[in-house]
Amino acid sequence: MDQPRADATRRNGDGPGAGRTAVVTGASSGIGAATARRLAAEGFHVVVGARRTDRLTELAAETGATALPLDVTEPDSVDAFVERIPECHVLVNNAGGAKGLAKVVDAVEDDWRWMWETNVLGTLRLTKSLLPKLIASGDGHLVTVTSVAASNVYDNGSGYTSAKHAQAALHRTLRGEHLGDPVRFTEIAPGLVETEFSEVRFGGDTDRAAAVYHGYTPLTSDDVADVIAFAVTRPSHVDLDFIELKPRDQASPTRVHRAE
Repeated sequence: MDQPRADATRRNGDGPGAGRTAVVTGASSGIGAATARRLAAEGFHVVVGARRTDRLTELAAETGATALPLDVTEPDSVDAFVERIPECHVLVNNAGGAKGLAKVVDAVEDDWRWMWETNVLGTLRLTKSLLPKLIASGDGHLVTVTSVAASNVYDNGSGYTSAKHAQAALHRTLRGEHLGDPVRFTEIAPGLVETEFSEVRFGGDTDRAAAVYHGYTPLTSDDVADVIAFAVTRPSHVDLDFIELKPRDQASPTRVHRAE
């Protein structure tokens, strides 16, 4: 995998992101991969990180991105990742996920630990490490992908909803702590998006995962990526603090209109 070069930000030519570097975590699939493609199309040089480096290599070949291995749950991996990024104008904290749908009384601590490590501490590690570079850029932008679960709770989802609430609290706190610094903060809170999310939650049960998206049209990864790209290409004085997007047929995490 290539180390970012001094001229890396100029690889993609013209566009709103020309001369700027965007870092996207959890970029091996879903929203992360779609965001990397979309930001590359806007002219950004994109640095993508994830555990599945084979997928990152394919994405890099397609988009001109720099692909680097990253496990947000491992501090040493985060340190090695950040060390190879000389500058950063946009950070998209996208790495996250859910495991299980258990009642509190049946909670599996290892599942909770993974969700908090990935969604909360992973976001904390990347933010702490790259925020100084975002500020030093003179026009930085931090985007955190949370969820409608960051503002709602639902039965059997306490491990995930609590992690997303904590992730959102972390992100929202930054807005006040860095008021006056040359950096913007945007929280993107998607509803139902058809990705590998449900397969991970259900331990690889593809039939159960497919049932989540049956009977209505869910959001796609590209839908979310379009919103992220819109937010980071606004004029630097415009801060889109919070954007929640859901399918037309979804009213809340548990209320969905299904045609069948």
